[in-house]
Amino acid sequence: MNCCKKARNLHGGVPSRMVVNEPLESISSDLGFNGNTLAEGLVVSTCLGGAFVGCLLSGWVTDGIGRRRAFQLCALPMIVGASMSATAKTIQGMLLGRLFVGIGMGLGPPVASLYVTEVSPSYVRGTYGSFIQIATCLGLMGALIVGIPVKDIKGWWRVCFWVSTIPAALLAFAMTFCAESPHWLFKKGKHAEAEAQFEKLLGASHVDSAILELSKSDGDGNTETVEFSELFHGRYFRVVFIGSTLFALQQLSGINAVFYFFSTVFRSAGVPSNLANVFVGVVNLSGSIIAMALMDKVGRKLLLLFSFLGMAVSMGLQVAAASTYASNPGAVYLSVGGMLLFVLTFALGAGPVPGLLLPEIFPSRIRAKAMAFCMSVHWVINFFVGLLFLRLLEQLGAQLLYSIFCTFCLMAAAFVKRNVLETKGKTLQEIEIALLQEHR
Repeated sequence: MNCCKKARNLHGGVPSRMVVNEPLESISSDLGFNGNTLAEGLVVSTCLGGAFVGCLLSGWVTDGIGRRRAFQLCALPMIVGASMSATAKTIQGMLLGRLFVGIGMGLGPPVASLYVTEVSPSYVRGTYGSFIQIATCLGLMGALIVGIPVKDIKGWWRVCFWVSTIPAALLAFAMTFCAESPHWLFKKGKHAEAEAQFEKLLGASHVDSAILELSKSDGDGNTETVEFSELFHGRYFRVVFIGSTLFALQQLSGINAVFYFFSTVFRSAGVPSNLANVFVGVVNLSGSIIAMALMDKVGRKLLLLFSFLGMAVSMGLQVAAASTYASNPGAVYLSVGGMLLFVLTFALGAGPVPGLLLPEIFPSRIRAKAMAFCMSVHWVINFFVGLLFLRLLEQLGAQLLYSIFCTFCLMAAAFVKRNVLETKGKTLQEIEIALLQEHR
């Protein structure tokens, strides 16, 4: 399992989105577009556009060259893009670098989810999958720490980009020593290699039973290429619908709006931005650790239900704070408490569970391409929430906007209750057989 730990920990290194968020003012000043909000927005959104492209391509990449090599490939554009950004002299050079970084960012998460799901034993798959979220939290905190000197040291933003190449390079190197996914090898007809990888991952005594489990779903030897259109009709449609809807509701719950806006709320309460970052980072990490401890005990579905309901309550606190803000100065503290509770409950379920649950419920034949599509939905909605949040806040007001987010959280809880299958402790083949029989 060492290879599993390396993959998730290195993949969650210093996220390049956060590397650019802190130094953006210095970047715009040095490259000559200070005060140009369109150009500043492009520096951030170009990365999201690249992530969408990379995510869409991830299904073909991981099915074509395997999970391990796909990990190494996703590191390449991140290293190249960060290096281009670090040495950029113009905004055009910066945008090109951000595009490359985004492609790597888009490739990485689906590969990480697929790999951890396929190499982990069923009884600890949830625990190992939770490390992806923990690694992401640590990467976010690391990025914020790296960006602290940016206002005091001229050109420090270039150092930030150079630092972000280190986790990507370590990922590419460390994956050389990791096992390939036996599921992918078996799917490609490389049965002997699949057995060797199972022995490496699980031990010789578990190889025969693991191969037998795989043969239950893939015994027909079907290795034909999956057409993208197959995801949207027939027996696969329902699981793809569940997966894409989960990611859509995750983003529509308001999590990115909270992250975009929390520093403003904390400043209103007299808390400096750096300290606010620490509070939110610690709460996010704490929730992720609790989720890791509970994932294989209480199950994915219960964590998702509790998480979305807790987020709805948190948004209710925001609505209450917004409605009494003018008449009650203490309402700002209610808003701060609501935001921290939102981050905590998000980290308990809505954050880590979809990325773990989806590769569990997708049949082996479509798993990579279905993950690519569903995570692409995530990036699209992420982009539009970031684009429209401030405008909607101005036009609708905080009270109505937070009410909308609260409604989406309640809708998500109802959707989970009705549609999500519990996968705790089940092998991937048991889940696949159960779902396909149910939806025939």
